[in-house]
Amino acid sequence: MTAIRPDQPRPRLAPLRTAAVAGAVVLLALAGCAARPSAAPTGTPGAVRHIELTFAGGAVRGGVSRIPVRLGSTVDLDVHSDVTDEVHLHGYNRMSDVRAGASTTLEFVADTPGVFEVELEQRGSQLTQLEVS
Repeated sequence: MTAIRPDQPRPRLAPLRTAAVAGAVVLLALAGCAARPSAAPTGTPGAVRHIELTFAGGAVRGGVSRIPVRLGSTVDLDVHSDVTDEVHLHGYNRMSDVRAGASTTLEFVADTPGVFEVELEQRGSQLTQLEVS
């Protein structure tokens, strides 16, 4: 090993250390991703979750709430409204028109986990949030 005299410039190790640390972080992140199991539907095949919502007088009966939905279940979302509008389930991009005084049903398989807003699209009125897990 060669000794460094005080009058000689010191070798720069900081860039090498930074690169080594960055490489280790990337490897750990990749290892963590590879170890994660994929999310498989946990709902019972054929299970149906029936949800009814009523919009009247400018508000949702019972108030806006967050409704838990089991991942993998089939959902029948029935919306009765006293106004004509479009019911929109965000995230799943499902829509259905509802006429004033009538109902509409959105049926879908809850195969994507997360929290999804349901609203009357033109009014921008939130009806509920579905929490799929």
